[in-house]
Formats: sequence, structure tokens, C-alpha cells
Amino acid sequence: MRSRTLQNPCRIRISPRFLRSFLTHKRRRRRQAREGSGMWLFKKNGPSGFSSSSTAEQVTSGIDASSLTAIVTGASSGIGAETARVLAVRGVNVVMGVRNMDSGKKVREEIVKQAPSAKVDAMELDLSSLASVRKFASAFNSSGRRLNLLINNAGVMATPFTLSKDKIELQFATNHLGHFLLTNLLLENMKKTAVESKKEGRIVVVASEAHRATYPNGIRFDKINDKSGYSSYLAYGQSKLANILHAKELSRRLKEEGANVTANSLHPGVIATNLFRHMTLISVPVVSGVIEAVGKLAFKNVEQGAATTCYVALHPQVKGISGEYFSDSNLSKPTSFGQDAALGKKLWDFSMELVK
Repeated sequence: MRSRTLQNPCRIRISPRFLRSFLTHKRRRRRQAREGSGMWLFKKNGPSGFSSSSTAEQVTSGIDASSLTAIVTGASSGIGAETARVLAVRGVNVVMGVRNMDSGKKVREEIVKQAPSAKVDAMELDLSSLASVRKFASAFNSSGRRLNLLINNAGVMATPFTLSKDKIELQFATNHLGHFLLTNLLLENMKKTAVESKKEGRIVVVASEAHRATYPNGIRFDKINDKSGYSSYLAYGQSKLANILHAKELSRRLKEEGANVTANSLHPGVIATNLFRHMTLISVPVVSGVIEAVGKLAFKNVEQGAATTCYVALHPQVKGISGEYFSDSNLSKPTSFGQDAALGKKLWDFSMELVK
């Protein structure tokens, strides 16, 4: 986290449920650190040979991906931009799906400036709009391009209660539903590409440890648009749980088909990016002080934040692995909700109805 951000820390109105979940998670991470797999501060490598302090360039070192094409959503800033950059440096033909085309073009120019041989394009994509998702997918598929990698990275965090253009709560619409539809519309392309290229396709869904702080039933199917019971933080956790369940259920379906395409989800780490732009000022001074002090030590930078995404997308160690959850470039485990196959199936059917 950069010093100018720390000098003016975000202030968050924290619900008791969110705070309890956060503190429980921090205790678990401290215990893991003592046992040898903890926070990036300790920098101990896991079974993969990497840790939370590893960068995206480090986890993809020596990998030649020049035969692959990838779509990276939310690539105009933060870990999405770094993911696009590192994939392009490794030879991937990268298509950045971005809501703000001006920002996307600037990121593209920066990448090409650093790596003149990089193959990078920007296409307009607003994940909060199902019409925009359909337009993007149609344009990509009709271009005749193959697709090996789909990086579902874009997201919003802790927004005030808002409905999307399709009248769906914004965080659920953007973080889950838009990516759900995008993946379905691109899936035949990916399966065909995997057959023709004889290379495994990979779908990478950027979730979050925030999935541990969600509503009591995990997903509020009957109250997705209920403003009266809305919590911006629990709604974010709900959308991140949906990401994990989506990847797991999609993986199950792909395995049943025998498709050479995998689907995994991941936690990128806590990174200071513009995801925090919707957070209001913290009303608890002691929490503000703790976050500022711990943040200096425990927050990842963007290069580290993009590492797990790039690892799951490109590393040979991940070949054949599907339906799993990663953190710090190593296998991890989500909550029981995140491993609930019945909940994943219910979410799939619910999502299909919403995107009709």
C-alpha cells in the first residue's frame, strides 16, 4: 500500500458480523503463520515454491505462453492491469475487457512501451450490464479469435445499495452475474480452442477471503434486491462466495463433459487498489489505527496481488487442477459454504434465470 494512501486511510463503517469474521480470519492467519503458511509478511514458501510475497513475474518466470490468447476483465487498473501486463510479457495475446476505454488504452500503451512486442488490445466491457456483456462476447467470438484463458477479475467493493441497469443489486450483478454470463457465452469458443490447439483452457475467477463474511444463509436468493436488509460488506462477501461457487460448479460440469477446460477461483490478497473507492470513513478510531499499522506490514502491492491470478492461469503445476480455491499461489480452502455443491447448483440455476 502506497504511503500517500496510508496518510489518508479509508474509514469503514464496520458491522459487528463483519468485524467478528475479520478478527476470526486474522487469528486463523496468525496461527497459520506460526505453523508455517501464514501472512505474506513471513514470506515462507508453500508447496508450490511460492509465497504471498511472490510477484506475478516471479511465479511465471521462464514460461513461454506465446501460443495463448487471454481475456482479462477489469484490466484498466490495479491487479487487472498488472495481470494483463505480465501475461503479455510472457507472450500471451491479451484482450483487456474494460469499462473505461480511455483508461484501457493508456494501460495498453504502457504495456507496449515496456514490451514493444506485446500483443494487447482493449475492448469495451461493462460487467454490470448484461447487454454490454453480450455485445462484448459477440464481438470477440465473431472476430474468429481463439480463447485459451479467461480471467474474470473485474469487480466493485462495498458500494452503497444500487441496482444495476438490469435491476439487480450492483455487487452481485458486477462481480458474479456479469462474469457468469460472459463465461457461458465464451465457453464454446474455449472448448473448441482446447480441442484444436490440444492445450488446456483455463478459467480463473478472482474471488476473495471476504467470502467468509457473508449473509447467514450464504446467498440471499429471495432477497438479492432487498434494500432494507442490505449491508455493503456482507453483499460484497456474498458476491465473492458466488465467485467461488460458480467456479466449482462450472468445473463439475466441464469434468462431466470431458472438456479440456479447468475452472478455479482465488484470493489475490489484500491490496490497496481503487476497489476501496466506495468505502466511507471509519467511525471507530482504534480500528482505523490498527488497519493503518497492520496495513504497512501486511498489505500486498499490485505486483504481489496479481501473482496468484497469473500462477493459476499459466503455471504448469496447475495443469489438470479444477474446482479448487487458491491463495498466495498455493492451494487453499474456502468456507463450508464455498464447498457446498448443492448451494453451487442452486446458484447456477438462479443465475441462469437472471440472465435469460
